[in-house]
Amino acid sequence: MTMSSTRMLRALPDGHRARLLRVAREVTVPQDTRLFEEGGRADRFWVVRSGTVTLDMHVPGRRSPMIETIGFDELVGWSWLFPPYVWQLGAVATTSVRAYEFDAMAVRSLCESDPQLGAAVGQWVGKVLAHRLQSARTRLLDLYAPYGSGSTR
Repeated sequence: MTMSSTRMLRALPDGHRARLLRVAREVTVPQDTRLFEEGGRADRFWVVRSGTVTLDMHVPGRRSPMIETIGFDELVGWSWLFPPYVWQLGAVATTSVRAYEFDAMAVRSLCESDPQLGAAVGQWVGKVLAHRLQSARTRLLDLYAPYGSGSTR
């Protein structure tokens, strides 16, 4: 899976993207601002317009490792779509970020009222989730596994 297939512009048809953007608000997030903590309530999500956000993961007894850096047109946060709506990673703005911010409840309601939109959003978020899980696996093996244990076979 390529990164471009997880970007909003490529993942969602024009009409669905336009409907989503109608419920978005434009926000600016200052550098070093934490968007969310792992384990917190996932009640919103963002699509980056400019800047970068770093995803991190709590590892007991260690500093939280950086899992991935998110940039232009990428989704920040997927936990808002799946009960119990709890963040599975943390996120911090590593630069000043301009983004579209979405209220999760409003988007879930929009998706329920339009099954085609809901399916498209579900596919998009599913692709992002698969990509993020692979990134987390690779990063954690890089950091903590004995040399040579990162092989998948």
